[in-house]
Amino acid sequence: EREKQDLIAKIEDLEMTIKALEEALTTLKSEIAEMQVQLKRAGEDREKQNKEFQTTVTDQRETQKLLEAALRVLQDFYGDKAAPATALMQQEPAGPPPPAGFEEYQKNASSGGVMSMIEQIIADAKAMEGEAIRAEEDSQKAYEDFVKETNASIEAK
Repeated sequence: EREKQDLIAKIEDLEMTIKALEEALTTLKSEIAEMQVQLKRAGEDREKQNKEFQTTVTDQRETQKLLEAALRVLQDFYGDKAAPATALMQQEPAGPPPPAGFEEYQKNASSGGVMSMIEQIIADAKAMEGEAIRAEEDSQKAYEDFVKETNASIEAK
């Protein structure tokens, strides 16, 4: 009789263990399914980021190309030196000196003109392109790390 009770207790214990393991298995399967969904979403997000990157780099390179062409035209017209450009600037008016309280007109020494502004925009476009490339590399590395870690986690489960 005692042996029978021990076997019944052992059967109940094993049935509880089986039930706990089945629940754990169900939980692990749902966790794996969630990880696979996250992997898929990460892949889709990465694809969108890459398209944005491609667009940004293409736009910046096109901007640089157009502005460099415009700058070449201006340099050909005005020359590399600013000397010929002075011919197009306003001549100092001949006439009476300025009234009291007014200072004599002087050109702004810090203004570089259109050509230097275009050069600055080209430099900005190059900088933005460089930033986009670095951000793309960082995003790609982060995505690869995420995929690697998620796959390792799935394997471990």
